Amino acid sequence: MALIASISLNAQNSVETALKVIEENNKTLKALKETAEAQKLENRTGIYLSAPEIGFNYLWGNPSAIGNRNDLNITQTFDIPTITGMKSKIANERNGLVEWQYKAERMRILLEAKQYCIELIYFNALKKELEIRLQHAKTIAEGYQNRLNSGDANRLEYNKAQLSLSAINGEISRVDVERSALLSQLKRLNGGMDVIMDEYQFSQGQLPLNFDDWYVQAEQKNPILAYIKQEVVVSQKQVSLNKAKGLPTFSAGYMSEKVVGQRVQGLSLGVSVPLWENKNRVKQANATVVAAQSRETDSKQQFYNQLQIQHNRALGLKSTAEAYRKSLALANSTELLKKALDAGEISLLEYMVELGLYYNLVNQTLEAERDYQKALSELSAVEL
Repeated sequence: MALIASISLNAQNSVETALKVIEENNKTLKALKETAEAQKLENRTGIYLSAPEIGFNYLWGNPSAIGNRNDLNITQTFDIPTITGMKSKIANERNGLVEWQYKAERMRILLEAKQYCIELIYFNALKKELEIRLQHAKTIAEGYQNRLNSGDANRLEYNKAQLSLSAINGEISRVDVERSALLSQLKRLNGGMDVIMDEYQFSQGQLPLNFDDWYVQAEQKNPILAYIKQEVVVSQKQVSLNKAKGLPTFSAGYMSEKVVGQRVQGLSLGVSVPLWENKNRVKQANATVVAAQSRETDSKQQFYNQLQIQHNRALGLKSTAEAYRKSLALANSTELLKKALDAGEISLLEYMVELGLYYNLVNQTLEAERDYQKALSELSAVEL
């Protein structure tokens, strides 16, 4: 069965479809997921009872008349149930850290892919616009070629038409280079498989108008903040565990001793009191909690300020894009200019200047749309 080597996305497919495909094929995410599973197993290692210890002694008697001696020793060391339960809970909390770390990396990779998709849509739209301009420029150039041949136009006017045509061809070539680079980036993120995206219209995402209400939900969904919050939980449980480690540990076992004509056997019990080995462990764990809480407070503040800046920027870019769209709807006079040029009412230079103003407005509108979409994608990255 042949593998599909490319994924084709057209106007009916959304950027979300591309992101879904990339998430399935991205090799970095696959490696991170496998690493996360290994880390989870490591976190669950060492939380169970230590291995039982078995000892055997064979002693030769001297003088030989007293015979030989055999000793057998089996000992199992164990913590009190409280410590065992704490270790298991901390392992589960650490596994939660692993999950949030994976989700944070996933969000970063998908946001990178979404930014490339937005750039690609922008260049697709720009190329579509340039192809329309190219047809106009070809028509003008051909017209002035005929007029030059018939003696109705001079060489300067002909050269201006050719320069305009060359400029548009050069711009199309530049756009193709940019599109190729973006497609290569998407291919890299898609595990080496091509992503063909011909979409040239942006989806109209909803910008949250009430920032504070929206932020409450965004804060809860952010994997980076969730990771830091989880660090506080882990460090607090570590304090409890370190305190519990100050309690004695116990051992129980079986012993037997056999000499010539005699054998003794029975149970053995032991207790170990950690007088010095846990010194400063509780202090260190408490200091870790304080540090984690400080990081959590700072991260929340930084996240809030950053999103507020992005929200204000997105609002401004949205207003700019809407203003450009309104102006563009009223400023399209390309057909009127062409008629005026054909009728000799304006010169070629005047036609090119007026058309250049309109083209510049179109370019600015597309750029404003792109910038707004990129700002919105950064703002809504927690939704990925």
